[in-house]
Amino acid sequence: MNSGPTPDLRAARASATPDPRRWLILGTVGLAQLMVVLDATIVNIALPSAQRALGFTTVDRQWVVTAYALAFGSLLLVGGRLGDLIGRKITFLAGALGFAAASAAGGAATSFGMLVAARAAQGAFGALLAPAALSILSTTFSDPRERGKAFGVYGAIVGAGGAIGLVLGGILTEYLSWRWCLYVNLIFAGLAGTGAVTLLRRQASRGRSRVDLPGVAIVSASMFCLVYGFSNAASHNWHTPSTYGFLAAGVALLAVFAFWQARAASPLLPPRVVADRNRGGAYLAVLIAGAGMSGVFLFLTYYLQQTLGYSPVVSGAAFLPMIAMVVVSASLSNVVLLPRLGPRPLVTAGMLLAAGSLVWLTRIGAGSGYATAVLGPLMAAGLGFGFTIAPSMNTGTSGVPPQDAGVASATLSTGQQIGGSIGTSLLNTIFASSVAGYLTSHLSPATLVHRHPAPALTEMSLIHGYTTGFWVAAAIFGAGAIICGTLFRSGPLRAPGSAAAAPAGAAAQQAATAHAG
Repeated sequence: MNSGPTPDLRAARASATPDPRRWLILGTVGLAQLMVVLDATIVNIALPSAQRALGFTTVDRQWVVTAYALAFGSLLLVGGRLGDLIGRKITFLAGALGFAAASAAGGAATSFGMLVAARAAQGAFGALLAPAALSILSTTFSDPRERGKAFGVYGAIVGAGGAIGLVLGGILTEYLSWRWCLYVNLIFAGLAGTGAVTLLRRQASRGRSRVDLPGVAIVSASMFCLVYGFSNAASHNWHTPSTYGFLAAGVALLAVFAFWQARAASPLLPPRVVADRNRGGAYLAVLIAGAGMSGVFLFLTYYLQQTLGYSPVVSGAAFLPMIAMVVVSASLSNVVLLPRLGPRPLVTAGMLLAAGSLVWLTRIGAGSGYATAVLGPLMAAGLGFGFTIAPSMNTGTSGVPPQDAGVASATLSTGQQIGGSIGTSLLNTIFASSVAGYLTSHLSPATLVHRHPAPALTEMSLIHGYTTGFWVAAAIFGAGAIICGTLFRSGPLRAPGSAAAAPAGAAAQQAATAHAG
């Protein structure tokens, strides 16, 4: 007797129906992700002004940046799994509201300690917000073409967010106050929170699912040690016990975490998420890109301001062509090329483009102009970043079961955060040693003792340091092209959501078969 669709079949059909508000949801999560990404760089522009206002030392200044990175990197996987367990809408709202409150506290800071505490709180709430945003996007868009458009926009935000932070930070610092580099988050968070309340449906709790507390403790400690170790290397050196000790501890704890996840009853990061070659390649790609991209932002910002004499606003505006190229290539790669070619040729080509742009940047000199020496490489880098980041974000969440979408998203964000920490510390160290080596080789010891190097020589030593950093960043991207080209599978991805929908699809098929019988 035919009595109509069963509940399982109705649920499966409903889950496959596109949300009519999905493009507004994309705008909401895009705003939230932009806020999180640009906050890693927007404060950098404001640091000299904040230092003068609050009276902290140059040595202490790094903690305003490091506090954010430590909390964010340490808690990302935990934030992603919480989103899977208690609901993405709840974690998204908690992250947005908490980020806004921490930003308000930082903007109103009256002491160095208050500012650092606020930055740490920003990082902690960002670790809730970023994975929730990406997992919402992943579960909202299932149609291959629409998913490509959505991830093209999201990938453009991730790839260009750092540069947007430099632009916005320069404008706010120069025309308002350094405090507005923090207060501006109230606008972003307010819009994102309003959109979440209005548009997002509450996800049902997973009931008796438990949090893997040992896994939480192990991975949080591991990420803390790694981020702190790399940050310490950037401000001190690799031979300091507090650098190599924390790095060694972080690697050891990461090995313990991998061992535990294979045996835990409710693992924080299920091995099935990272075991797939394409997803594993995507996580590695964003880590490598995060490391290499730091070379562009770090040294080119120094070069524009210290050598060419640009103001913070003009320096930020100089990155606008790169942002435009990221938007173009992210959309093109995800909408047109990824469904036809798959991630392998796109990510490989993107990394090779980025590597080539960095080699091109090694031609800069003290008398170079922006149009002749910087603009072309910057646009090529933007194309490379878009071809790398956007397809990797799409691939890293493709085929993931809905109950793992949050932790898969968090793994992508963690890779990017750790990559950025590695790149900044490694390239900073190489830059400093290159500058010192150049000065030592061009001045006699007696001259160094009795007087400072001539300004022209100092400028040349800085150029040497920048170009050395660009060569190393190019090598990072070149190695990434080889590694990712080997790791990714050939051919297009399976239809997005097919693996993720497998349980629901199987249930629907079984229900339909039973109903037909």
